[in-house]
Amino acid sequence: MMYSRVALLLALCFSFLATAQQKDYTQYVNPFIGTSNFGATHPGAIAPRGMASVSPFNVAGSQNVLEKDSRWLSNPYVNENTFLTGFSHLNMSGVGCPDLGVILSMPTTGELKTQHLEYGTTYKNEEAKPGYYSVELDKYDVKTELTASTRVGVSRYSFPAGKANLLLNLGLGLTNEHGAMLKFNSSTEIEGYRMVGAFCYNNAESAYPVYFVARIYEAPENFGIWDKPASHKGVEAQWMGYNGKTRLKEQFMREVVGDSIGAYVQYDFEKPTQVVMKIGVSYVSIANARENLDKEVGDATFDEVYQQTKNAWNDKLSVVEVEGDDADDKTIFYTGLYHTQIAPSILNDSNGEYPAMKTRATKKTDGTRYTVFSLWDTYRNYHQLMSLLYPREQLDMVNSMLEIYDQNDWLPKWELNATETFTMVGDPAAVVLADTYQRGITDFDVEKAYAAMLKSADARENNPLRPGIAEYIEKGYVSVDSDVAGPVSTTQEYNIADFSIAQLAQALGKKEDAKRFTKRALSYKKLFNKTSGFLQPKMSDGTWYEPFDPLAGANFTENPGFIEGNAWQYLFMQPHDIKGMIKMMGGAKKFEAKLDALFAEDQFDMANEPDIAYPFLYNYLPGKSYKTREKVADLIDTYFTDNPAGLPGNEDTGTMSAWLIYAMMGFYPMTPGEATYTLSEPQFNKVTIHLNPDFNTNDTLVIQNVSENPSKVSAGFSINGKSIKKQAITHKEWVNAGEVIFE
Repeated sequence: MMYSRVALLLALCFSFLATAQQKDYTQYVNPFIGTSNFGATHPGAIAPRGMASVSPFNVAGSQNVLEKDSRWLSNPYVNENTFLTGFSHLNMSGVGCPDLGVILSMPTTGELKTQHLEYGTTYKNEEAKPGYYSVELDKYDVKTELTASTRVGVSRYSFPAGKANLLLNLGLGLTNEHGAMLKFNSSTEIEGYRMVGAFCYNNAESAYPVYFVARIYEAPENFGIWDKPASHKGVEAQWMGYNGKTRLKEQFMREVVGDSIGAYVQYDFEKPTQVVMKIGVSYVSIANARENLDKEVGDATFDEVYQQTKNAWNDKLSVVEVEGDDADDKTIFYTGLYHTQIAPSILNDSNGEYPAMKTRATKKTDGTRYTVFSLWDTYRNYHQLMSLLYPREQLDMVNSMLEIYDQNDWLPKWELNATETFTMVGDPAAVVLADTYQRGITDFDVEKAYAAMLKSADARENNPLRPGIAEYIEKGYVSVDSDVAGPVSTTQEYNIADFSIAQLAQALGKKEDAKRFTKRALSYKKLFNKTSGFLQPKMSDGTWYEPFDPLAGANFTENPGFIEGNAWQYLFMQPHDIKGMIKMMGGAKKFEAKLDALFAEDQFDMANEPDIAYPFLYNYLPGKSYKTREKVADLIDTYFTDNPAGLPGNEDTGTMSAWLIYAMMGFYPMTPGEATYTLSEPQFNKVTIHLNPDFNTNDTLVIQNVSENPSKVSAGFSINGKSIKKQAITHKEWVNAGEVIFE
């Protein structure tokens, strides 16, 4: 471990020298943004794309406004809540379904208590910044500070004089998945695992272990394990004096297995004392968790670990420099960039090992195996942003998706920690693969990727990615009586995937496939009812489903045709055929009127993905691009703010933040699967994007905004002094532009 600390110190020294003149971008990040209004983020400590994160856990107990067992709650922390029961070491951020929130540490003082509702406490004086969180616990007068490396959570507890306890609770978690093991190797080292899984409370058969090794850097006076067995009823229970009672196993040095178990160490401090705990985690083994702990942190101090993580965050955030006078704008922008660097997260250990799909056999990668692929959300804008700002990461994400295909026989749909959750609809991986290739990131097995895409697009039987595919191929749509959820939405999603396949086929010279999938991508028109002016669900015999209500389905209520939205919110979700849409709806004027009505009648939903690109549609109507600029600026001001409710809704693993980042920089990837951008207007005076030279000819793209009137009808832009009239530009043109001026 001495080697690890020396290596860490050297890394810190070199990092300090390299960044001595670098601006501290972490000062603009507010991790509390998104912790209210169901943003589902947490303010805990995490390194960029960290496997481990240490978050305050305040969603257990009826004292809290939002309690994890009383509703569908996907995050370990809610800003409005006031009762804290520990600090969880494995968490997700910005997801719509609960999972993880496990391996909870908790400092207490006085008498030992092991039931979280008894030892929980109110708190005050929270502070959060990238890689750091601190809070003061009212009941115990203990200050807790958290930081993390990629695979290790580090906590520092400042205890007052007197009796004190440090708990490690394996029974509590965000969901009620059960099963755990722990064992003391010494009074200062604990190892074990905790079962997790059942994302969205489904696919429980795929539950899996996460392993840990915890080290405590202050020898205790006593230690032990608690185990609260289940309560039994009936005659047998009358014989059991210990029925349902918590057992304390003092200085027990063997494995303990159970559903509600934990470990404790006890102190009696003569003076105020700081205790540091470090917990390494792994999805492969206890040995790997220990290796992660030794390699990444070793004997490094809390402050050294935090400084290295802070430097890592600055490296990530400095890829974009924004200039302007509005401090809040900088905060929401860099917090958005921060959120995009949380998921997908790293699955492999420091030695490259990770669990395979299905079998969870140990595999090894030479690069990075990413996980948490919330693709229904992220295919729309997130991966395009990664291709622009972090192309090396995007390449590793593509290769991770192909590794998933090798092991699971199908591309991912919503992959989490080497399990497929099959959440949401459509075939989004095809879009991401095609879009990445179109943006010039081609150093992956594109023929394998293409074969995988064709499999999901054409396999008519036992196709887990595209239910209802046979009917879709034959009729051009999925019907209501197919029993496929959201058949209109599903048809539209298949259309977008097919368009992306067609684009990649064209790029690869597969002309017949390009024609076939281009035709398939336009079948949404069969669901357009000219009488109602909406896309509507159809029966398998071709008749319209009745009764039809275009408002049904909003706010996540059920609707026979749509998923997480209504007919308004899905009406314009054909970004690959905007000209065809305009013609189908009766021309530019009628299209504009319908688009105006969407916003005027409060049917635009900034909080969910299907319609988030709609403000940019005005760019495709002659002389109406000023409406795009006005609406984008208004949406930013309305929904993205520097406070806990500063996201419009669920962060969706970076998708909402990707929208914000694009919108504030002044351009947007309107058509997934096609490497183009449509333009709006930067919210800053100047934006400098530092491009990765391994993937781009230019090192920088400078965007300047000299416009004085955002509603100016004739506003335009120029590239290197040459005026450009069009409102869309290819990715290649954009990254090679050098300097862009919005006028």
